[in-house]
Amino acid sequence: MNTAPVLTPNMQRSRGHGRLSVRQLDGRTRLDRLFQEGCAKIRIPKTYHGSALEAVMINTSGGLTGGDHMRWEFEAGAGTHLMLTTQACEKVYKASAGVAQTDVTLIAGPKSRLSWVPQETILFNRCAFARSIEADIAEDAEALFLEPMIFGRRSMGEVVTSAQIHDRWRIRQAGQLIHGEEFRMGPNVHELLQQSAVANGAAAMATLLFISPRAEGFLERARELIGPNGGVSHWNGKLLARVLAVDGFTLRKTLLPLVQLMNFEAALPKVWSL
Repeated sequence: MNTAPVLTPNMQRSRGHGRLSVRQLDGRTRLDRLFQEGCAKIRIPKTYHGSALEAVMINTSGGLTGGDHMRWEFEAGAGTHLMLTTQACEKVYKASAGVAQTDVTLIAGPKSRLSWVPQETILFNRCAFARSIEADIAEDAEALFLEPMIFGRRSMGEVVTSAQIHDRWRIRQAGQLIHGEEFRMGPNVHELLQQSAVANGAAAMATLLFISPRAEGFLERARELIGPNGGVSHWNGKLLARVLAVDGFTLRKTLLPLVQLMNFEAALPKVWSL
């Protein structure tokens, strides 16, 4: 009788670390330092966004699953405008073990503008995903943060019944905490999304945070764009919007004009229109 133990192979996991900083030179935002390692790549396409520099994050592993780890670090120097986005939607696949982790660190220097506007994160059934966003912006800096999530692609017949999701935000201005989030969902994701107090059946959602002394001026227009499928509030120079949609396509139709409204003179990232 064969009593040898059954060995479970250790699966290879993705690791990526990307770091970029920019500085002002001759009235424009220019690359200062760039570092990339593993499956994390950063590209800077030729764009026409005024003084803004657009940096595109790429995960060459094609998606995330349990045990994968991505780290992104960006710094906008004094007087610069740095716009950050992704080449495509990030996909988080079923996890056989462990958690897919993404850690983001953002710094906005004096009189700078920072735009964190990645494309949607698509969550697949039985995924395990944790994301951390740590940002520190100067007292006279402005910043736009956007994070959209899609719970399965409805056009593909995908339904996320079970998953573990943890999204943590810590946004500081001049070292003081001005916005914190601790979003957790799981394991019965589909049941939770059906509840009226959670998503009322929506399969896509987004959070948008705009920090600027001009934020209040966008309040009414943002409410018009979102309509009944979400809400917008403003206080102390901070505009916060929550958006719900039946699917990713409908969500993006709402997000496009919202980003155009608040993304300074840069409008939409170039890759969003491809």
